[in-house]
Amino acid sequence: MKADRLVATLLLLQARGRVTVREVAEELEVSERTARRDLEALTTAGVPVYSQRGRGGGWSLVGGARTDLTGFTSREIGALFLAAGPLSASPELRAALRKLMRAVPAPMRPHAEAAAKAILIDGVDWSRTAGGGGPHQHTLERAVLDGEQVRLGYAHPDRAPGERTVHPLGLVSKAGRWYLVAGTEEGLRTFRLSRVSSATRTGEPVRRPEGFDLAVAWRELAAEVEQRLTAATVWARADRDALPVLRQLLGGRLRTGEAQLDGRVEFTADGPSVEVLAAQLAGLGSRVEVLDPPEARESLVRLGRSLTAVYGGREEETRLDSHFPLGTYYTEDVSVPVMAAHHG
Repeated sequence: MKADRLVATLLLLQARGRVTVREVAEELEVSERTARRDLEALTTAGVPVYSQRGRGGGWSLVGGARTDLTGFTSREIGALFLAAGPLSASPELRAALRKLMRAVPAPMRPHAEAAAKAILIDGVDWSRTAGGGGPHQHTLERAVLDGEQVRLGYAHPDRAPGERTVHPLGLVSKAGRWYLVAGTEEGLRTFRLSRVSSATRTGEPVRRPEGFDLAVAWRELAAEVEQRLTAATVWARADRDALPVLRQLLGGRLRTGEAQLDGRVEFTADGPSVEVLAAQLAGLGSRVEVLDPPEARESLVRLGRSLTAVYGGREEETRLDSHFPLGTYYTEDVSVPVMAAHHG
């Protein structure tokens, strides 16, 4: 739009002091004829811009006049570049940051440049699993902004991959993982972007629910996931040296009580089912004893029998415990795998 170009041209004049028609054309990716018309339009509008012919000439603001179009304070600019710096992989965001850098007053630029380089995001965790939004994030971002339906290929965690047409409504980042919130025939659903195998825009407009609010919708969807993740509870006790691993394994789903006379600590833990909780706790061996419910104890008995059938009897179990004491291989730098939520 012409208004956008005029503002960008004014910012360029303000940042550089003097520019040529060719420099404006290259910076704004327009023809030199368009750049000249825009500069003349600024003059017509009363902006103190003048041109000087000859060697070393160009267009300038009269008397070095300046217009602060941002209204940002130094701290606000720093916060913006600090947040946007790690996300500036998209061409649009890089272009926006360049324009904003030219718009801010010169004394603030070093602070903004430092903020933009202060944070680095490594998208691969210690287990070599890639995080982030995956290769189709940019396509989905554009579909959300343009209000366009998408034919989405998606690999569900518990069933065969499939395709469906969805109505993209927003993107949410939760703990480093990106999710698409979209309307479907079954209602609102979330799709983890790392599981999206394809994303093709259809050209059809999105049907947006009346009064849709992304923050409200996400809270409701997240509450459903949390409810599924905490559908079952076990009561157990553990050796004190098992608590760090339990905290890594269960996070906020672990609630500890007072230490008992024998030094063990009672705790309760939530999970999607007693079977899943039993499987998670089984890896700590005799350092954790599940007390209730009976179904969790029965599940552990079945797990123990199946492991004994594969690995042998008590002698083998004792030898493993002595060679691999708990804590030797525990480190806060390595995350313990946690049961993934079901989405979409």
